[in-house]
Amino acid sequence: MQLTATAPTLEGQAQPVAATKIVLAGKLFDPYTLELLDNRAITICNDSGMILDVTPFSANGSDLASFDGEVIDLRHLTVLPGFVDTHVHFFVHPYAEASWEDQVTKENIVERTIRATVHAKRTLMAGFTAVRDLGTEGAGDADVVLRKCLSSPGALIPGPRYFCATRAIAPTGTYGPKGSLYLNKEGVDGITGVDVADGTQECIKAVRRQIGAGADWIKIYADYTVRSRASEVSRRVGAASMAAFDYDELRAMICTAHAYGVKVAAHATNRSTIIPLISLRVDSIEHAYDIATPGSTAVEMFEEYVGHKTKYVPTLAAYYTMTQGKGEIWDRAVNSFKAALELDLDNISCGGDTGVFAHGANALELSLMVRLGADWKKVLRWATLGGWECVRSRMWEGEAGKTRLAQVGDLKEDPRIVGDNEVPFGAVRRGFIADLIATPGNFAADFESAVSAESIQFVMKGGRIYKRDGLPLV
Repeated sequence: MQLTATAPTLEGQAQPVAATKIVLAGKLFDPYTLELLDNRAITICNDSGMILDVTPFSANGSDLASFDGEVIDLRHLTVLPGFVDTHVHFFVHPYAEASWEDQVTKENIVERTIRATVHAKRTLMAGFTAVRDLGTEGAGDADVVLRKCLSSPGALIPGPRYFCATRAIAPTGTYGPKGSLYLNKEGVDGITGVDVADGTQECIKAVRRQIGAGADWIKIYADYTVRSRASEVSRRVGAASMAAFDYDELRAMICTAHAYGVKVAAHATNRSTIIPLISLRVDSIEHAYDIATPGSTAVEMFEEYVGHKTKYVPTLAAYYTMTQGKGEIWDRAVNSFKAALELDLDNISCGGDTGVFAHGANALELSLMVRLGADWKKVLRWATLGGWECVRSRMWEGEAGKTRLAQVGDLKEDPRIVGDNEVPFGAVRRGFIADLIATPGNFAADFESAVSAESIQFVMKGGRIYKRDGLPLV
């Protein structure tokens, strides 16, 4: 009742000049036009953290002499929207430090949660102001509470905007951890890496359970190495990714989630799994490294992807890390990504499956995309505006979403009204939230250096500065 009564007052308030600050950007990247704009002044409301204006300024800044608010001088840097990593696991740390099984079965939930808070800060300091966490991997619903600590008005710790999926969903016998004593039993010591569901009714219940727990997204394992236990005697069989759910189960989960206004991400590597998912209007495909089939090229297979709104999240960084950039799986991932480039597929977002490799090194995904031939300007768009387009709620989609987006400049998307995760981000325009980062790097000359965590000199989230002159302020 209190929020309902307060909202109209906030929406109608005029913003006094004294309540604003200005960021001076020597160059500003616009993900809509792919341009680097010279000398832009970004006016930000201190109370809401929203961008009020973006205008040119003279090289010497003399036209701002009369401004009596705070001026943040980044004229020596290139400013851009904060990066978005659309596939992280904050409750996991690099497998080089401890295997996935050991993390899930031997690390206490307290330790895993504390690690997640450390990962959140490292991610923010690397310039990633929003992430989508696609599963706690045995840590239950801890991500929902972590989201409260990161993204609510009473945030306790520094970190990015946090969109979470609680527990991913997989059928019986598919996912780990798998014990060595009771082979038919799910999990180890009561710990399972996913929420297990079989048949359409259980699948519907699982989706409702996750949404009821507070999930922003539903994550499903559409295919997986179901017969992994056979690998000791039949390596190819054990390593083969195959359909986990049938079509009716997939449809039940996707339709149920969409009915509640929740998007669905699908772990899917094979073309035979991916095509039905696209027809069911799944919102994002994770991995897709094996989209080609014998007798056809990845380009031919990706042609069926063109024209759909399903986001492609290639997670190149995870495969690069696990294979050291060598071998059959890496080659398949590369071929699939290059096929997407050849078709000029643009519904791509940058998610590295971060956690497989170090949190804070999220920009590896961007760097690999450029190494493999992607235009660096497009990669920056996929990592900013494309990231928001991926993680945002379904309330931003369809005709209603288009109308809402057209009205962003009216400053109606105040986080105090709509909430931290419902605000528009990923671009530096009037009405968007001020999630900004800055680097001294030259994207065209040395992209990898420009986007590296070490080069990110400035980080702002929601109008608040978290890093300045390369030093954390929290």
